[in-house]
Amino acid sequence: MDTSRFMLAEVENKIETTKKALSSIGYLAKETTAQELLDYIMGETFSGDKTTVEDILGNEYLLVHELVEINELKRFGRVINKRVIVDSPKAVIYGAHLTAMEAELNYALCKKDYFWVKIRLKQHKESVLDNDPNLPCEMRPRAEELFKRFCKVVQSNNTKKL
Repeated sequence: MDTSRFMLAEVENKIETTKKALSSIGYLAKETTAQELLDYIMGETFSGDKTTVEDILGNEYLLVHELVEINELKRFGRVINKRVIVDSPKAVIYGAHLTAMEAELNYALCKKDYFWVKIRLKQHKESVLDNDPNLPCEMRPRAEELFKRFCKVVQSNNTKKL
């Protein structure tokens, strides 16, 4: 049996499940192939992200995030391959990332997973707002607004302050 074909079929199934999850929050995902998703996840980055393929494929929220990023990049006319992140303008990459973060957090809220939202907001603050030299100046207000908006939601649900 061809294991790469089996893996691609497994990834295709995860994509279809994730597209259904996205439709539950009103996001219509375009067609994304398993190869595009794998190329994107394993591609070059400028951020030094340490998230693995296994991490992403094993987590519905991270899959939502990655699928939205890919879809947003396609909307900007980008071809999805292993170099799309490093070959695209940073404003395009961060625009896709922030849209994906918003969709991911909305999906987690839809599932009432406030714990996940809190974890991801902390990561967003530490890795994007506090320590990201690549964040374009024009994207900072949007990144800050996203953080503040979702912090209010989490705090209104009587969870510990971030």
